[in-house]
Amino acid sequence: MPFFNQDIARLVQDNSFFRQEVHSFFRQEVHTAEHSQLVVMSVEPGDDIGEEVHEVDQVLVFVSGQGEAVLNGERSPVGANSLVIVPAGTRHNFVNTGQEPMKLFTVYAPPEEEPGTLHRDKAEAEAAEAEKAEVRAAPERR
Repeated sequence: MPFFNQDIARLVQDNSFFRQEVHSFFRQEVHTAEHSQLVVMSVEPGDDIGEEVHEVDQVLVFVSGQGEAVLNGERSPVGANSLVIVPAGTRHNFVNTGQEPMKLFTVYAPPEEEPGTLHRDKAEAEAAEAEKAEVRAAPERR
């Protein structure tokens, strides 16, 4: 399995997509390991990630911008150098309250997204999440 050794702050700052799995610029391979996954995000001013609950643990590190973390209804500020750990099953959202894009990276353990995932904006991410929820619910409808 390939390893990852990159300047994460530069990768995050250079990212303009809502959600993009980090890859090596040399190999163009998505970095999803067996037990974890690294994703970079950029959230526009006034926007949010969208309230969600994962079945995996998530660690978020904020590189620039400012915002608000909402974890199970409790609000707290986040900004450059903030680290937030979201245990599996926690309802969460992150809101950009600043005037510039909020840049961050997140590690899912185990992986949450399919290898190669790229969401250019929040609408694409929400559509993908709705599709995943529909697939998960399909066996229950039988």
